[in-house]
Amino acid sequence: MTQRPMFGRPLRADGLPLTATSVIDAPILIRTESLNLSYGQKQALFDISIGFPKNTVTALIGPSGCGKSTLLRCLNRMNDLIDGVTINGKVMLGDEDLYAPGVDVISLRKRMGMVFQKSNPFPKSIFENVAYGLRIQGIKDRQAISEAVERSLKGAGLWDEVKDRLNESGLGLSGGQQQRLCIARALAIQPEVVLMDEPCSALDPIASGKIEELIFELKKKYTIIIVTHNMQQAARVSDFTALFWLGKLIELDLTEKIFTNPVQKLTEDYITGRFG
Repeated sequence: MTQRPMFGRPLRADGLPLTATSVIDAPILIRTESLNLSYGQKQALFDISIGFPKNTVTALIGPSGCGKSTLLRCLNRMNDLIDGVTINGKVMLGDEDLYAPGVDVISLRKRMGMVFQKSNPFPKSIFENVAYGLRIQGIKDRQAISEAVERSLKGAGLWDEVKDRLNESGLGLSGGQQQRLCIARALAIQPEVVLMDEPCSALDPIASGKIEELIFELKKKYTIIIVTHNMQQAARVSDFTALFWLGKLIELDLTEKIFTNPVQKLTEDYITGRFG
C-alpha cells in the first residue's frame, strides 16, 4: 500500500512550529509564514505558519475565539476593514505575497470565494445573486453571464432545483438552498480558493449533508478551507485538520491521524469532548 503523504507536523512542546518533512503529492497553493495579528492591544494570532495543498479540504477546528475565523479572514484580507488591526508575517498565494505593498485587493478577492456562517443572499433574483460578482467585474456579455450562472448553480448542486425559477427572489429559498446559492455566487468568479466559515452551523442535518457532499465534489476544482465546530463534519469532509487554541496552531496533520492518533494531548482532549 502506498503511504499517504504527510501534510504537517504538530508544534513542539515549546510552541515552535515543526517543518513538514515528507513530500506532498499536491503543491501548496496558499500558505502563511509567521503570521501574527492583533486587534489593538489584544493579540489574536501567534506566529501561524500553515500551508494548504491544492485541491484538498483543510478543516480548522478549535473552541470559539481561538483564531480560526480570524485566520480565514486574513487569507482574503477582510481584516483590512477592521480599525486597529495590526498584521505582520506573510500570506502567500502561489508566489505572491498578499500583504506586499501595491497588491490589488480587489483582484485578490477574485481569487478567493468566501462563504459565511449565515447564508446572506442579496434581495435579488436567484439569477442576479449569482451574476453579482461578474457584473462587479464589469462583465456585460449576457450570454457569458448566463453560462456562468448555470455553471455555478450546477457546481453548487442547485441548478435542477431552481432552473425554472431563476427570476424569483433568492430570499424565497430554504435555508440550505440559500447557502448553496451563496456557494454558487462564490464560484461564479472562478476562484482558486473557497473559504467557508462554519457554512452548516445554521442548517438542519439534511441540508448540512448536501453541503458536505458538495464540498467533496468541489475540491476536484478548488482548494477549500473550512472552519467548523462540528468534529464529525471535520472528520467526514476534510483531508487535513488543524487545531487552534488561544490563537496558536497546536497540531496539523492528516485528518485520519488527528482523529485516531493525535500527537498533542490538547488535541486528544478537544476531539474527545473534554473541553471546548
